[in-house]
Amino acid sequence: MKKVLLSLLAIGCLATGAAGANKTNVKQHQNPFLKPYTTQYGIPPFEKITLDDYIPAIKAGIEQQNQEIAAIVASKKTPDFENTVLALDNCGEILSRVSYVFYALSESDATPEMQKLAEQVSPMLTAQSDAMYMNPGLFARVKAVHDNADALKLDKAQRRLTDKYYKRFVRNGALLDAAHKDTLKAINKRLASLQLNFTQNVMHEIANNLIVVDSKERLSGLPQSTIDDAAKLAGEKGMPGKWVFTASGATRLSVLTNADDRDLRKQMYETYTHTASRGNAYDNSAIINEIMQLRQKKAKMLGFKTFADYAVDPWMAKTPEAAEKLLMQLWKPAVKKVDEEVADMQRYADSHGGNFKIAAYDYYYYAEKVKKEKFNFSEDQVRPYFVLDSVVKNGIFYVAKKLYGLNFKVMPKAPKYNPEVTVYDVTDNNGKHVAVFMTDYFPRATKAQGAWMSELNAAYDFGGKSERPIIYNVASLTPPTKDAPSLLTLDEVETVFHEFGHALNGMLTRAPYKGLEGTNIDRDMVEQPSQMNENFALVPEVLKNYAKNYKTGEVIPQNLVDKIIETSKFNQGFMTTELVGAALLDIEWHKLDFAKDIDVKAFENWVSRRLGKPEVVEYRYRSPYFKHIFDNDQYSCGYYTYLWSEVLAADAWNRFETEGPLNPAVAADYMHYILEPGDTDDAMTLYKKFSGHEPNADALLRARGLK
Repeated sequence: MKKVLLSLLAIGCLATGAAGANKTNVKQHQNPFLKPYTTQYGIPPFEKITLDDYIPAIKAGIEQQNQEIAAIVASKKTPDFENTVLALDNCGEILSRVSYVFYALSESDATPEMQKLAEQVSPMLTAQSDAMYMNPGLFARVKAVHDNADALKLDKAQRRLTDKYYKRFVRNGALLDAAHKDTLKAINKRLASLQLNFTQNVMHEIANNLIVVDSKERLSGLPQSTIDDAAKLAGEKGMPGKWVFTASGATRLSVLTNADDRDLRKQMYETYTHTASRGNAYDNSAIINEIMQLRQKKAKMLGFKTFADYAVDPWMAKTPEAAEKLLMQLWKPAVKKVDEEVADMQRYADSHGGNFKIAAYDYYYYAEKVKKEKFNFSEDQVRPYFVLDSVVKNGIFYVAKKLYGLNFKVMPKAPKYNPEVTVYDVTDNNGKHVAVFMTDYFPRATKAQGAWMSELNAAYDFGGKSERPIIYNVASLTPPTKDAPSLLTLDEVETVFHEFGHALNGMLTRAPYKGLEGTNIDRDMVEQPSQMNENFALVPEVLKNYAKNYKTGEVIPQNLVDKIIETSKFNQGFMTTELVGAALLDIEWHKLDFAKDIDVKAFENWVSRRLGKPEVVEYRYRSPYFKHIFDNDQYSCGYYTYLWSEVLAADAWNRFETEGPLNPAVAADYMHYILEPGDTDDAMTLYKKFSGHEPNADALLRARGLK
């Protein structure tokens, strides 16, 4: 997942973050955010940042930005690109510094103190964003540049940036009258608060709904690393001699896939699927209703029939109907495949004494059993070869070196926001600095679920000056144990490659302006580099370079490589159905015209019946913990873009497969047309320059074994 960080002018739309909880003597302490960092490559000096620094820095940043905006508005010069649009793109240096740190880190180190701070900060930044985008004088100058682009002889990149800001102003209410602007400001302020509460409720529920096991027999089938983690958590919770599980990602999937105890699987499944919907203080049902009602009101104020129409309008799909059309091309063959998969599971269960009908909480477990029976293969056979350190150094870094000439060197003395973070200096083959790259791979109680990429500094190449980015990947992968290093599942290996695809898009950007750099591209396109990069995980040359047994150093044997590739399309009916189902649920939510509160579960059931969703497949995210669409507006009515991007990724991969996965000529084209340009040209235009044709869903259907 890409945490979309637009220009810091869009500060109200970013996601939250923090660092440095230790207090310092106020008389001696200088706020690190108020001046440019003096660290190598401008890495934030995390060890010097305290909780007390954020509010003063944000206030100072807002004041500085307001002064710069006032200067733009008051200028007597005729509005042009440099004195208006570029000045706007570059303003707010202090606010940029503090916001990057604050927004980037809160989901990876969201301590109670930081969550409380976020409740103060979020409304401030939302109000600042509204004040800018509803500033009539500022909009008038941007509009003047936009309307006179031909006379001003703007080049393509300048037109793109100008058009981007103009549309952002309009979509944020610049054309509304004063009364409606005030209403919209109130809506945005309330949405920011609700979305923050939504996220905090999910994190609290995942961390605090515990599954306690006091019988060793119930642990049958579980990997030792999962058992050890559960014993460790039990000790931390004051329950020595027992095992305690939460529904966090790696633990949940391990239990659902491996636990022989059916009741334990059911308990884990229900603990997770009831997240933030238990009717307690952390239930998100009321929050969802209010968010949706406010979003629909906002969309109508801005001239759209529904929020779905408002959300999809700027992207490649243009309409929710077009997005649904693509999704349904995948949905029908996926559901058909699910029926086949469940039939195989039921036969297996029946033949092994199972006197029950396969349920949703049985799916992962019996899928693994069927895979082992059909292919004589299971995850346990390959995990000893998937050591995280090797996946990184000999996997993703190996591909980056082969394709793009990148080198990664650890910076042991570099500032970091958590001891588990590793910092790399990224250089090209000539030794020139390209980017800083940070990794943060293990779960923490203060870290949100999922995996993502974002940045701590924007990149741009303009007027002879080149500012290079600071990029980071965050995930919650299987941690090491006292007896073994971090041993990943194949799915976790693909997650590492996926997020690194985003990182490459951020590191290699060569856009001239901040507002066009890196991953500031069409939502429909932003997941394409990450999904395309997943394919390299199973390229035989790459796989054999990183997949080495952690005990013996033995390279993964060919028969296991063959098994991995042979089973790569296994269970894709389930995987596709839960993903497409979530995307369709998202669209249905945002097509609603709310007149009153509705029952969240009843609505989900209605969508399930309408789609004909199999009972044994749950949505990838049920609404009460569907953070993508309810904790901010980045992916609201935009979850479909994962599938849209995957169509592009599967289609692009055809060229790599045809001409050679590690072919430097293909990589050079991919870097030139996809990774470097950012938003300097139309996304589909750039894509067709690389692929040579319009994309279609056939490649994805074939890749998933659905056609």
